[in-house]
Amino acid sequence: MRSRIAIVPAQRRHINTIANRLRIIDREECEAMGRTGKHALRMGLAVSSQCWTATVDGWPEAMFGVVVEDLIGGLGTPWFLGTDEVYRHGRELLRLGPTFVARLCDSSPRLSNLVSSHNGRAIRLLQRWGFTVGDDEMCVRGVAFRRFEKGYS
Repeated sequence: MRSRIAIVPAQRRHINTIANRLRIIDREECEAMGRTGKHALRMGLAVSSQCWTATVDGWPEAMFGVVVEDLIGGLGTPWFLGTDEVYRHGRELLRLGPTFVARLCDSSPRLSNLVSSHNGRAIRLLQRWGFTVGDDEMCVRGVAFRRFEKGYS
């Protein structure tokens, strides 16, 4: 069976399609960081060293990438924002994920960011992709977050 998910270079024209149907939990994470989903996607596309869109049957359903925070230290901030539709293809995400996590590590061998403590699907996906998700919570604008990392010694 042919995969319904394709990963393509992210483009500005993908932003509205994804932002208008962003998962509620992803919206909450963006708002806690002081951004709308649309603004977070625009900013992610503009400042990421690498950025892709996951399409389902040709329709943009998620955007993800990595922002290089410290080039010398090799630290990057990975991010992933998507619709409910992309998460309906969990097996395909699990299969495709390691390839793209490795590509994120090309520019930043150490990856770290925050995920909402209530974003169970994302936490499970991150763990399956080899990230360590911490137990300690920190509150940002009323939303509990946990740090996730990969590549730390």
